[in-house]
Amino acid sequence: MLPIKEVTNRLAGEDAVLVSVHETAGSVPREAGAWMAVFAHAVTGTIGGGHLELQAIGEARRRLAGGTGAAVLRYPLGPTLGQCCGGVVHLQYERLTAADARQLARRLHNEAAPLALFGGGHVGKALIGVLGTLPFAVTWIDSRDEIFPDPVPDNVSCEHSDPVQAAVAQLAPGSRVLIMSFSHAEDLDVVAACLKRLRERGDLSYVGLIGSRTKWATFRHRLEERGFRKQELAQVTCPIGIPGIAGKQPAVIAVAVAAQLLQAPLP
Repeated sequence: MLPIKEVTNRLAGEDAVLVSVHETAGSVPREAGAWMAVFAHAVTGTIGGGHLELQAIGEARRRLAGGTGAAVLRYPLGPTLGQCCGGVVHLQYERLTAADARQLARRLHNEAAPLALFGGGHVGKALIGVLGTLPFAVTWIDSRDEIFPDPVPDNVSCEHSDPVQAAVAQLAPGSRVLIMSFSHAEDLDVVAACLKRLRERGDLSYVGLIGSRTKWATFRHRLEERGFRKQELAQVTCPIGIPGIAGKQPAVIAVAVAAQLLQAPLP
């Protein structure tokens, strides 16, 4: 996740210009919504680097010094900037003051994809380290409230839930869900709650369960006994992580799982 807190903290002492990718066409370095905050002597975030970013930083600092201009400027990457991408980027420029900090934090947080992580064990902690650098709004859930470290990344909020599966009903629509609690019984209850929500609302974009194919075979049988059909069980990914990565270390699993999460489409 981009360091929103760094921006809001710095805004308390100086103004900035928020430069965001408003619209794109063709091959470009970053997607719409990518942003950077430009201060007089610092930059947080990135819109893709290269000559485009250099030009945008210069334009933002010109505006910080009192210059004016249109809210959105068009940048043809090939003809104007000599970048090989060849597409067109429209950048939006917004002046920020201390009064904008709270609204900015809420806005940028809401643009992140919602993700729920059930479980605060070794792999869960390793995943939080990776997810803290990615564009997700993470809710980290465990039935043991003493399990969470302090601090956690800016884009992570910690939630104690007992029973743990009760939290599923309150997840944001479109959430990706990862299940890796300390207990197979808890894992099973969370999977069942996710399947029930998918049956009723169909608004979870990914449900992943840590474990082997043997574990999933056992879970599948128990879930069928609870009345879930084969088509419903097919919505659960187990094992998790992109294929071809065989390492069992928590950090290795975390990278493989994070890559798979980035592939999951929104519903």
